[in-house]
Amino acid sequence: MGNTLTCCVSPNASPKMGRRAGSAELYCASDIYEAASGDGLTVAPAAVEPAELDFGEGEGHHLQHISDREMPEDLALESNPSDHPRASTIFLSKSQTDVREKRKSNHLNHVSPGQLTKKYSSCSTIFLDDSTVSQPNLRTTVKCVTLAIYYHIKNRDANRSLDIFDERSHPLTREKVPEEYFKHDPEHKFIYRFVRTLFSAAQLTAECAIVTLVYLERLLTYAEIDICPTNWKRIVLGAILLASKVWDDQAVWNVDYCQILKDITVEDMNEMERHFLELLQFNINVPASVYAKYYFDLRSLADDNNLNFLFAPLSKERAQNLEAISRLCEDKDLCRAAMRRSFSADNFIGIQRSKAILS
Repeated sequence: MGNTLTCCVSPNASPKMGRRAGSAELYCASDIYEAASGDGLTVAPAAVEPAELDFGEGEGHHLQHISDREMPEDLALESNPSDHPRASTIFLSKSQTDVREKRKSNHLNHVSPGQLTKKYSSCSTIFLDDSTVSQPNLRTTVKCVTLAIYYHIKNRDANRSLDIFDERSHPLTREKVPEEYFKHDPEHKFIYRFVRTLFSAAQLTAECAIVTLVYLERLLTYAEIDICPTNWKRIVLGAILLASKVWDDQAVWNVDYCQILKDITVEDMNEMERHFLELLQFNINVPASVYAKYYFDLRSLADDNNLNFLFAPLSKERAQNLEAISRLCEDKDLCRAAMRRSFSADNFIGIQRSKAILS
């Protein structure tokens, strides 16, 4: 990640972007800012030279493993939701204030909930959506993640930021951005349009969106900063950049993002990525339990804000496919248990593999 000899400086596009060259919709600066006038120069940070190490004679040097690094005293692991599965996610707690106020307002004003659009299962019909923890729905997941970012911005504690993420110092466009733009919180649809364009152009998956949110909350906790109108785009871009490289086997290169956001430079992308990793203390691990917690909390967020998943009746074909997949998983677990107990052939008596036919 950020290797200047490979993905960051190469003039050619990455293999992943090359598969659909020219088909992705480019992100236009005119869709971002209104009443823009004049030209601004994109800041290209100078390259940072690595510190020179001096190994003296007779001195013992121990390279500490990343898992052995201690957390800061004021940052307990149990209280950090991006590291600990039992800690409550920040975005869900920030959204509860608005949810309670909305429900209270509806109750006081005697506002009816309107026509119920959510479908419920019955004895004769079972409704299922196409989103699971292992294969989330891309469109709905991106909507939920951007809604979580929206609540982060709206209910932030302060306006703490760092220069590397400040769009006034490191603009994403050469067009001059009006100062009024940074005084108002962006709407949810505006954040969704920005993230959706990046995911569509870079061909990213729904799992990458969840990991992006994990890295974003980890950055806010570790660096003790807030996401606000002046820095939200660069923070989200840095989180997406890092999540795509960690999650995807064929990651999008930094130079490819410069083709999506045409006014940003590779040097700026590299510098932002280095700062992002340093602020995360190079902790890019996302345990499965943390990933699952964020997925289900996003579903709770969607339910609280009437962003319902698309439900459809369970058909006979889909029921057979689910049964076949479940049977295969049971057979695999049974075989593993028998192998752990003994390698004797007696333990394999009665174990039969099911023939699953998946359409």
